[in-house]
Amino acid sequence: MPSDTSAATVANQSNQPGTNNSKKHLRSLDSLWRLRSYLRPYVGRLVVMFAAALVGVGASLAIPLVTKQIIDGPIADRDSRGLVLLGLLAVALGLVEAFLIFLRRWIQSVAVLGLETEIRDDIYAHLQRLPMSFHGGWQSGQLLSRITTDLSIIRRFLGFGVIFLVTNVVQLTVVTVLLLQMYWPLGLLVAATAAPVIVMSARFQKRYIRISRAVQDQQGDLATIVEEGAVGIRVIKAFGRRHHMYDTFDEQARQVYDTSMDKVRLSSRFWTFLGFVPNLTLTLVLLFGALAVGKGALTLGALVAFSTLVLQLVWPIASLGQILAMAQEAMTASDRVMEVLDTEPAIVDGSDEAPRAAGHLRFEGVGFHFPDDDTPVLHDVWLDVQPGETVAVVGATGSGKTTLTALVPRLHDVTAGRVTIDGRDVRDLTLPALRSIVATAFEEPTLFSMSVRENLTLGRTDATEEEVHQALEVAQAKFVHDLPWGLDTRIGEQGLSLSGGQRQRLALARAVLTRPKILVLDDTLSALDVETEALVEKALRYVLAEATGIVVAHRASTVLLADKVALLQGGTVTHVGTHQELLAEVPAYRELLGQDADTDLEAKEVYS
Repeated sequence: MPSDTSAATVANQSNQPGTNNSKKHLRSLDSLWRLRSYLRPYVGRLVVMFAAALVGVGASLAIPLVTKQIIDGPIADRDSRGLVLLGLLAVALGLVEAFLIFLRRWIQSVAVLGLETEIRDDIYAHLQRLPMSFHGGWQSGQLLSRITTDLSIIRRFLGFGVIFLVTNVVQLTVVTVLLLQMYWPLGLLVAATAAPVIVMSARFQKRYIRISRAVQDQQGDLATIVEEGAVGIRVIKAFGRRHHMYDTFDEQARQVYDTSMDKVRLSSRFWTFLGFVPNLTLTLVLLFGALAVGKGALTLGALVAFSTLVLQLVWPIASLGQILAMAQEAMTASDRVMEVLDTEPAIVDGSDEAPRAAGHLRFEGVGFHFPDDDTPVLHDVWLDVQPGETVAVVGATGSGKTTLTALVPRLHDVTAGRVTIDGRDVRDLTLPALRSIVATAFEEPTLFSMSVRENLTLGRTDATEEEVHQALEVAQAKFVHDLPWGLDTRIGEQGLSLSGGQRQRLALARAVLTRPKILVLDDTLSALDVETEALVEKALRYVLAEATGIVVAHRASTVLLADKVALLQGGTVTHVGTHQELLAEVPAYRELLGQDADTDLEAKEVYS
């Protein structure tokens, strides 16, 4: 499916009138079948599991036949010795069946839990490979529901539904054959009850697969609302929108409830029907069987065995509804999982390593547009940044500054031209090699629910304690030592316990700690006060002296960090020069920086 379209939208479109339900069913079935590759490491265990299940079915079916022999033989003939022997045989068959059930369940649990873990690992790894355009187009709740709820549904079906689907079919077939051999008129009566079950099952699964997909998609939307409400709790409280957000959640929750109740009503009607059929069949068997015994056409032992075998059909028939429901849910869940796994990464890893990069960065006729929009964000961008040189990128809001910097570490790929490092196209480098050369600090920093130290060393796990403290010094992030447990303090999800400026400084320290050849600062100092910004910029001069720097700037003080300035207008670089040259020669540049230039320059003089 298109990477920039939400799953819920696709699901809703697929359920519109006129959609070919058989094609959707086959697609879902194919998605479930494709997961079979994850079972290959467990083939040996699965063979033992199915063998144990089938032998267990055989043992359970043998007990009624032994009962028939006991009634018609030792009991009728008053043979106590034969009664003991056949009784011990029946007990032995029961013990064998119990042991095989234990063996099957133990093997089954190991296999399906291992399968669920492997699929979840693969989905998470695949999500890391997918580009920003994919993550920008998908709701986080939809992805979360696929990697949690949907995989649990698949596990339950593979751990319960498949095994009983096979064993129940075998049991139904074998029992029907035995009944026909024992007394064919009653056997035909039992076999005839299969016709309405088959018809109702076919109707049930067509409707159930559609409603199951709707519930799963709506649960994903609900998870998105919960996740956004947790992350944005400060904004919700600040604007007094608690009741509005609750109403939004309640509306979506009720929608999930209503659809789930439709699903329950559909299931309950079908399961009631399936529970009624075997009980009616048993009643008829006892009635006509008793008449057959009275006429001498059937022995008492055969009737008892016949009735016992019919009772053994109650579970396979009654469970058919549950198994079919699980199968439909598993097919729609696997379809949703495969939507993610089938998305091809638009950014493909190169093959070249770059262990000794000098950091010579060039944009050569670069153009870019987003996958779902042909309108160019950038076009014909030419920019040369020598090793150790720092360039400030200045432009109006929406001019493409952030997009330009995102092309360097390949968060996006160019759609025209190329970006090179030391003459090599960044698309030819392996992603680990490229991102070991390039470090980025974003305007909106992301911190994880882990300790300060773990957040800082995310890009370089082998950093020494001294290097960590130096990075904190550069970013003016010494406030971490005042936290309750210093660097070992857990800062909570998204770092919401910290101020915006503190989060930016930690993100900057994380980027500096990697000691990159190319350092990209995407308006990283925007949340800092004038005093702290001046101190950070002073320390950054030493870092940028040893690295190639790309700095997105809105303030004149930040521009002064750079050796030269690139003015971005209309999606392309129109002017390149020093700050003084552009101030003197380019009116548009003066207009962009004129509003705060005096204030920033005065502050710079005070703290330099």
